[in-house]
Amino acid sequence: MSNIYQRPELAKQMARQLLQPGVLDEGLRSGLFLSGLRRTGKTTFLINDLIPALEDLGAIVIYVDLWSDTQRSPARLILEAVRKTLTELESPSSTILRKLKRLASADIAAFGFKFSFKLDTLGEAGGATLAQALKEVVDQAGADVVLIVDEVQHAITSDEGNQMLLALKAARDAINPRPGTTGHFLFVGTGSHRALVGELTARRNQAFAGATSVAYPVLDREYIDYLLARLSSEGFTALPSPDVAIKAFQALGHRPEEMIRALRQLHFHLPEGSNPDEHLPTIANTLRSAAADVELMKLEQLGGLATAIFDRIATTQGDARGLFSADAAAAYSLAIGREVKVEEAQPVVNELMASNLIMRKGHGLYGITDPFVQEMWRERKSLEGKL
Repeated sequence: MSNIYQRPELAKQMARQLLQPGVLDEGLRSGLFLSGLRRTGKTTFLINDLIPALEDLGAIVIYVDLWSDTQRSPARLILEAVRKTLTELESPSSTILRKLKRLASADIAAFGFKFSFKLDTLGEAGGATLAQALKEVVDQAGADVVLIVDEVQHAITSDEGNQMLLALKAARDAINPRPGTTGHFLFVGTGSHRALVGELTARRNQAFAGATSVAYPVLDREYIDYLLARLSSEGFTALPSPDVAIKAFQALGHRPEEMIRALRQLHFHLPEGSNPDEHLPTIANTLRSAAADVELMKLEQLGGLATAIFDRIATTQGDARGLFSADAAAAYSLAIGREVKVEEAQPVVNELMASNLIMRKGHGLYGITDPFVQEMWRERKSLEGKL
């Protein structure tokens, strides 16, 4: 039994909808945005299931995770991922060329791709645009090109990131509508904040306004059945019933790592003769709280003002605004027991963003980066009678 749970049928279905769309799926060529909480198996699905399924249908796939380096500009990360793929395409011995099911010419197979521009100028002033570069890839390969951007919401936290999304939209519009085109450029964005990812397609001022936005299908009963069967095959006997296990999994936010941690604790700490179904819910609730604490530990290290600002954002219904107002400063002062000046807030907000605890959602608008952490924060405030 594989140690990685895979969803090949879901991946094949999505790949066909993207690359071989029927009438009802043709809108996916305008862009597809998937939203799902972090650590719910989304990235694992992209890398182990969706990308291979797309490549099996002949597509060239470019993948980039905008959380792979939070200190770097999302626009730079995307540009470097495109450059890396194009560099590989120039080499006839590259893995990516061997994966292509069909090529527009035998020369490409023998000598690699030949571009009309220097790759180090791609995306730079006076250099080739992304539209030009991706058009040449599509035309030389005679195949579809799919760009997958994981944690895409971070692209809109800066003007440079927004400009990159506009450049990718320009590439889509330059390639896809051409009569008789031998391939298409498809953009797939995934994100851990459903509301924010939805805004990328719903707001008319966004580059991919009108594209399709759907929730990532979380792991469900089939994953739990797989996990319990694997444990049973390895000789574990103190296993919960599937019904109790799925409830624990749901309490843990459908997060595989947390579920495995819960089952591990159950295995090593279950009293002899005890019923696993009676102990797993308690373990799951404890871990649920601990999972949020990992992120909130960063908050504690940033100090009292950071906590007050985080609380103002986390307890706001919808987007938080007015973080730098006199009223907000008065609330911070009350929370931490000293006078807070308005100008003190901005550097702390910057630190919170650098720590991936909050994110800017628009001009003067802020939200919590991980909705799961926000949910736990609000639950605790409610128990304290402060919400």
